[in-house]
Amino acid sequence: MILKSGGIAAAIAVSLLSTGSLPVLAQDAGATECGTDRTIDIAEMTWPSAAALAHIHATILDKGYGCDVAVVAGDTVPTASSMLNRGTPAVAPELWTSTIEDAWAEGIEAGSVVQLADAITDGTVEGWFIPEYTQAEYPELTTAEAVIARPELFADPEDPSQGRLYSCPPGWACELSTTALFEAYGMDETWNLFSPGSGGALDASIARAFTREEPILFYYWGPTAILGKYPAVQIDLGETKPEVYACNTDSACAEPAGITAYPSSPAVVGAAAWIQDEAPVVAEYFSKVGLTNAEISELLVYGDENQADAEATAENFLLTKQDVWTTWVPADVAEKVLAALG
Repeated sequence: MILKSGGIAAAIAVSLLSTGSLPVLAQDAGATECGTDRTIDIAEMTWPSAAALAHIHATILDKGYGCDVAVVAGDTVPTASSMLNRGTPAVAPELWTSTIEDAWAEGIEAGSVVQLADAITDGTVEGWFIPEYTQAEYPELTTAEAVIARPELFADPEDPSQGRLYSCPPGWACELSTTALFEAYGMDETWNLFSPGSGGALDASIARAFTREEPILFYYWGPTAILGKYPAVQIDLGETKPEVYACNTDSACAEPAGITAYPSSPAVVGAAAWIQDEAPVVAEYFSKVGLTNAEISELLVYGDENQADAEATAENFLLTKQDVWTTWVPADVAEKVLAALG
């Protein structure tokens, strides 16, 4: 059951706290303060999971710790650059460092930024997927080779003599990598590589197949609402070969396409170094906030199904996943947050 904010939800929250029915909290109750008068600006990145996390943390720091908090627009490269050079924004709650690897490592070495935790504790996922029900019916379909050998199971609706692999929309980096793998596996004789045209069209194709319980082979990534909503299985593409992957995602690479699994990109809680120095309570909080890929995908399902924005998605998480986030904070902080949600 999804709780709605309001008097009833607040009453339930306060009742749970007073009776001790909430999960065991991280620390004993006590007066917990932010520890700094500086504004803690949190980067709201352009993708749904990072945006929701920004609002989750902003609410907890504001209502629970009494911090002066601002949620600001961000994206990987400009946010990291500003954090490294200007100390703002203070926190990026889901920073994918693979595209800024050298600069980020230099910033940590120089002491201008710190890495407080893994935002996604088991790493991001990226690759080719089939429905769980398809693999249950054909348990041998665990590897790319096994799936490729059965194009008739994944027949192209417009050309049933061929299988269909749903690729990425034009212009996305994953379009290059998926095309390269399609060529490296020699799939062109028995498969069609289908471009969905847009991210929304790709999602619609996946949703339609799952609703009808039809086989589908598709590229996707996580954490996302799609992988939270539909039980999909990632097929084995073998070992990850960074040099091959780098070539497969570079349109200027002259080498022939090679076979490699998609790497898992690290996603961390990045912060300006002053947070650790001036607000150790806040730094301690962020050291505990990691979520699994599945947990983040699950929280995104609410936003997808209800067409909710990042702020509403965050509020739903705080109301319905108290067993998760209350372990991040002292008891008095949890009580203040729950009361504020009313």
